[in-house]
Amino acid sequence: MRAMMRTRGELAKHCDVNPETIRFYERSGLLPATKRTASGYRQYDDTAVQRLQFIKRSQAVGFSLDEIRALLDLQFHADEATCGDVRAMVDVKLAEIDQQIAHLHSMKQVLQQFRRECPGGDESAASCPILASFLEVQDQNEFEVHEIDQPLHFG
Repeated sequence: MRAMMRTRGELAKHCDVNPETIRFYERSGLLPATKRTASGYRQYDDTAVQRLQFIKRSQAVGFSLDEIRALLDLQFHADEATCGDVRAMVDVKLAEIDQQIAHLHSMKQVLQQFRRECPGGDESAASCPILASFLEVQDQNEFEVHEIDQPLHFG
């Protein structure tokens, strides 16, 4: 049985991604270049569909494109890699997520405290305790902003 071939647009529609995303994945090496038809259209087979779905599912649980590249490398070299190698990557990701959750929880506590201290209403913002709190930081670490490498994805 012959594999179904798709154009970039058909692949994008089938996998619910933008065609530019496919181009980006090709340029970054996540999706291998494919053959072109005589008229110059790229043709993608079911392997491209599976790879694109792999990328999307990996992203959905928080893996970065570099991490996905490493996962794909493990999959490609499955005979030499171990399940332990894959699990180690998941363990690292879980630790990062735990750290992000702790940071978000800390941010939430600070914001909840601000909210409790603010009467709200029609008072002038000049006397807003929330704005004053940003000016009167006593413990610099209390409001330290930590960069989160990966945006959180929900859904």
